[in-house]
Amino acid sequence: MRAGNLLRQLDQRLLPPLTRAVARLGDRSARSGVLSWAAVLSAAAVLGTAVWAVDDTPVGDRTVGEVTRVGVADGDSVPGYLRSAAADLAALPAPAAEGGTYALVTLDAYLPPQRLATVLGDVGVSTVFGRVPLPGRQTEIVRIPALRVPDDVVAGMGEVAVRKETEAADYRARAAAVNGDGVGERELREQYASGAEVAAAEAAAYRTGCACVYAAVVRATPVALRGVAARPDVRAVDPAPEVYRLDRTVFTPPLPEQRDVVRPPADTGPSAVPTQGERPAPAISAPAPSASVGESSEPAPVVTIPSPEPSTPEPTESVPPSVTTSPDATVAEQSSPPPSS
Repeated sequence: MRAGNLLRQLDQRLLPPLTRAVARLGDRSARSGVLSWAAVLSAAAVLGTAVWAVDDTPVGDRTVGEVTRVGVADGDSVPGYLRSAAADLAALPAPAAEGGTYALVTLDAYLPPQRLATVLGDVGVSTVFGRVPLPGRQTEIVRIPALRVPDDVVAGMGEVAVRKETEAADYRARAAAVNGDGVGERELREQYASGAEVAAAEAAAYRTGCACVYAAVVRATPVALRGVAARPDVRAVDPAPEVYRLDRTVFTPPLPEQRDVVRPPADTGPSAVPTQGERPAPAISAPAPSASVGESSEPAPVVTIPSPEPSTPEPTESVPPSVTTSPDATVAEQSSPPPSS
């Protein structure tokens, strides 16, 4: 009930009795005392109503800002994480929540989209993580919403390939625009040329449906998750029964080459990265980061998945996610720095 309505009801209920009481006691000597008490009671009622109206404000979602993290962080022991995930999976109770339990599936190697059908085909998939392993280069980690495997993965890779082709062209244009033959100018041109080379290689790999997928977010019953964990290509299944909303969850799977401690990819070269002032900004004509295919500049990205709820394993009639040109509103999207040469 709104405060204004409540005050009107209080006036209707309290004022008539007070008026009658004042009329009966009007000829008595205690008239001033009664009026004083009536004024005090009225003021107390109004004050109490105001306090109640303030305290009765709608309570918002108290979980806003809270993020659940599933996976590894820099410096974590990979064998320790694998043992912990296996123990959690074994202890997962049989009665699962309606729709199953979310889990992070880490693969033992980079797989092409077609292999995912064998590994994940009988569980509901939400998102897959991919990366092009290039010797001597640090490549970008991408996440692709994939309700239908492998169709959505192939479509998502095509979208990434288009973005990478645009990125490579932008690097080349910026390299050509650098004037001067000084040491700084030459180094900057080399950095731009290296970025163009890496982006072009990534585009070519994704265009052909490369063996680039190394993890996935799934949802299934404990029995089905244990079945996935027993398959040859699966490294670990990390159940997350505490996850109820994917848009407030950060998944950070270890890379296949991370075997002892979580650190940047093993194929990352030691070359220096351009300073903040030297890093190329995207061209005006280049599309902004995709809202369907997310990316992060870190080897083990902090990602809040914006995907829809995972579907059942049966084929659906849904259309594969498309790339938009508006920036992603999730907390995990960042601009990617140029890869190291």
